[in-house]
Amino acid sequence: MTTSQLGQALLFRSLHTPARPLALANAWDVASAGVIAAAGAPAIATTSAGMAWSLGRPDGEGVTPDRVLELIARIVAAVDVPVTADIEGGYGRGAASVADTVTGVLEAGAVGVNIEDGTRPPAELEARLRAARGAAERAGVPLFLNARTDTYLLGLGDPATRLRDTLERARRYVDAGADGIFVPGVTDPATIKELAAGISAPVNIMAGPAAPDVAELGALGVARVSLGSGIAQTAYAAARRAAQRLYDTGDYRPLADAMGFSELNGMFPDPRTR
Repeated sequence: MTTSQLGQALLFRSLHTPARPLALANAWDVASAGVIAAAGAPAIATTSAGMAWSLGRPDGEGVTPDRVLELIARIVAAVDVPVTADIEGGYGRGAASVADTVTGVLEAGAVGVNIEDGTRPPAELEARLRAARGAAERAGVPLFLNARTDTYLLGLGDPATRLRDTLERARRYVDAGADGIFVPGVTDPATIKELAAGISAPVNIMAGPAAPDVAELGALGVARVSLGSGIAQTAYAAARRAAQRLYDTGDYRPLADAMGFSELNGMFPDPRTR
């Protein structure tokens, strides 16, 4: 751990507050991270889906840990703000593999991770969280460990008891070492308010067109707002729209909204001048 990494880890931790929720427009490669940072982002979060798509793979741990870690390191080197990495379930069959992944993430310079339960039993994510926390302590980095529960996103369990089940998972994950709880798939303000009130750690919500805006989420008690793969999906939709106009009508009007070539090119140092 470097002094710079320690400072960024402490800064990133301090950004989680409902008074001014941490808004994260998730990046998937170096260019998207640079664009997002230049827009004023206080931190960069990666999206596993966007990263996988950019490498020609489906989301769902379809990319090898080495490729993910290499991309995280490139993003960290390209921006001056803290970086937190989406590592899905931890890239491994067991807790020991998750510890190895987290060690690699820290060596890449990131200061936070998301680890999700998906359809795994809560006890399995608990073990992975403990392994991740242990790896961070050995590295001496105050890693922000964000535990994602997919009860709402995947519609797990009985809808009548889903809120109670989610709060119980959150309690277990915090006890296992999580610093924050990520509950994607929820947009209903009343449910979000109950989640924030019932969870003892900062709550992260995935936002989209149907969700309240950042300030409204903060008023409900949310400390962190993520766009997930939404920015990547929007970028690919823009590419498809421009291509379809070219082939359907022969015009180039969608290109009028493009970023300037010099602006984009100027974000990256010329290796020949180093």
